Amino acid sequence: MTTIAQARLGIHDPHDCTDASDELPILHAIYDTLVRRVGTEFVPHLAQSWTVSEDAQHWVFDLQPGVTFHDGSPCDAAAVASSLERMARADKGYTLGAPAVWRQFLGGAALEVLNPLRLSVRLAAPMADLLDVLEQGFIVAPSAFAALDTKNYTVQIGSGPYRLQAVSDGQITATRVADHFAGTPANARITWKLVQDPADRLALLERGEVAVANGLDFDASRALGAMRHEFLSPVAIIYLLNAAQGPLADARVRRALSLAVDRDAIVQTVMQGAARPLHGFVSPNHYGSCHTAPITMDRETAKRLLAEAGYGSGLTLNVDCPTRLPDEAERLTAALAVQLAEVGIALAVTVHPEREDYAHMVRRKEIADLCVFDSSPMSTYRVLYEKIDARIKGSWWQGYENPKIEALIDKGRITTDRAARAKIWQEAYRLLQDDPAWLTLYNPVRVIGLWGAHPGFKMPADGVIDVASLPKLEAPE
Repeated sequence: MTTIAQARLGIHDPHDCTDASDELPILHAIYDTLVRRVGTEFVPHLAQSWTVSEDAQHWVFDLQPGVTFHDGSPCDAAAVASSLERMARADKGYTLGAPAVWRQFLGGAALEVLNPLRLSVRLAAPMADLLDVLEQGFIVAPSAFAALDTKNYTVQIGSGPYRLQAVSDGQITATRVADHFAGTPANARITWKLVQDPADRLALLERGEVAVANGLDFDASRALGAMRHEFLSPVAIIYLLNAAQGPLADARVRRALSLAVDRDAIVQTVMQGAARPLHGFVSPNHYGSCHTAPITMDRETAKRLLAEAGYGSGLTLNVDCPTRLPDEAERLTAALAVQLAEVGIALAVTVHPEREDYAHMVRRKEIADLCVFDSSPMSTYRVLYEKIDARIKGSWWQGYENPKIEALIDKGRITTDRAARAKIWQEAYRLLQDDPAWLTLYNPVRVIGLWGAHPGFKMPADGVIDVASLPKLEAPE
């Protein structure tokens, strides 16, 4: 048995949107999706191939033949259509105060089963980046829908490389499926085990009592030697800026804030080196990012911009700060206050201990001048559409408006050529450096430990363990 020790454990409705790196590996083990992400590209999975119309509105998927769900029922075009319809329900796709995440893309789509292995998806609006959504579109056996709708999450029936075996408070176990179309995983049985303390996870791995330990302390984990593997998390640690009212409604003040920050120093003082400076709205792991164009700290220009905006004699900004997610939020805000004082900006901080209440406050757009937050979608388009487009006014949008960005969003959503679309998103990246919607700071560097020597191991770009691709792990039991 291969045991994975992790800080959080749970499995919920697979059609609710989640960015939880401890839950997604379980879902991807049990369920198949039409496509999988490899780096910044997509490869066939349950869909052998697909076509898209020139207007990016009509997609046709050809499926793998002979695939069955773990209950023996066929995983065919009708079943795929049923899952996509369920994803698009108004009560699905809920995450931290943002309901119907998938409905905004799949709502109103016309799904037509052309034959048992071919599905037509005609979207209500063009979306050249539809595969970003379908990569998390878990295809669930229709026989499981009733149980899931009653929140019985012990019923999880997919067609993936592992079949759910048991769920308890402290662990979840799945067993390998024979002859999966994508290949046979190296490890016959996976158990995800709840171990909340990173020191305990590290000790278990050192003793060989678990095969994988995720979310390890950056420095303490160095004791693992070759069993230690670093990877860049694509999660962006940021401050959302209230561009609807107050000082940060002025683009000059937003840009001054960005130019005043020494991101390298933040990484060292707050994260002790366990992060990489973030110079744009998405990480280097994202498709269409332009991370070769850094923001150079320039406090003299920041002071000039503040003076032009009428704050030459100083400015106090009110900050909302959670106590977790990110867990270092209070330390980060204290370090930021020290830096911004160099250009005459003071911070007045309000701490919020209830994280879900905090998320609802942000969604209701009740933040002060700025608030600590993160941005986790691996889809560059989704970030632009859901968080930055003033016409959508999405859950996390905070009053920012930039017609040039919106024109690029419109251009990108109908540009089916992937290389051409990447250039459009790169242009948006640079524009958002000059006129920032957020104060972007860093991407964390995470550590995972694997028992044994696996020099070729590499974490996926999304920072989610691909259980089916893990090497054979021989930790003693």
